[in-house]
Amino acid sequence: MENSANPSAGPVDDAPRGRTVVVTGGTRGVGAGIARAFAAAGAQVVVCARRPPEQPLDGVKFTPLDLRDAPAVRAFFDALPRLDVLVNNAGGTPYRRLADADAERHARVIELNLVTPLTASLAAYEQLRRTRGSVVMVGSVSGARPSPGSAAYGAAKAGLENLAASMAVEWAPEVRVNTLVVGMVRTERSHLHYGGPDGLTAVSGTVPLGRLATPADVGAAAVFLASGAAAYISGASLLVHGGGERPAFLDAASANREDRRQGDLG
Repeated sequence: MENSANPSAGPVDDAPRGRTVVVTGGTRGVGAGIARAFAAAGAQVVVCARRPPEQPLDGVKFTPLDLRDAPAVRAFFDALPRLDVLVNNAGGTPYRRLADADAERHARVIELNLVTPLTASLAAYEQLRRTRGSVVMVGSVSGARPSPGSAAYGAAKAGLENLAASMAVEWAPEVRVNTLVVGMVRTERSHLHYGGPDGLTAVSGTVPLGRLATPADVGAAAVFLASGAAAYISGASLLVHGGGERPAFLDAASANREDRRQGDLG
């Protein structure tokens, strides 16, 4: 990314055109949306995951990589001729109550969502330092609220946001580090979390903007954080959640119910 340490350095290019961007887990869903957004902005995009995308992504190169294999991750980044942006997107979890699995299984969720972003970031550090690049962590609103059924995931995402903030301080001024705190996103796997069309409609109604995010929404935010337009933004958490969640007490309370229905107090 552009060196913004000197205020007199001149205008900063807002677009990541020509820069090399790595998106982990960028073969589907949010990751594919991020990869497409960077490719559309003119970046050279590499996505890495254990399995290739079911549909090739235009303008995106795929490299097979198990992010839990630290030596392989280091070898992957060492082989890159250049790196400007690392997007730590790989992650996820199945629905699983805490008492329904042993600690080792929950620990694997934490490894995927917290340890592998740390592994990738450390492996990429020297490359990013040379280019004065940036890291974008893909966090979740689950890291800032109770997450029944995905408690280990929520704990990992909370840790990821804190990790990014500490990393931003330690690696400044050469490398900027920020987090996208992502809410509910409509992807090809949304039905596994929210149900069919009726479930998606009901869940969308809980979002102030009236819909779930699209992968393209998250991609646009990632491109912004990695661009020169965000040259003075580091250690930040950008909420990409459509306004958050409507407080449950508003629907449960009986006072002023009619006014709320008319939109006066919603």
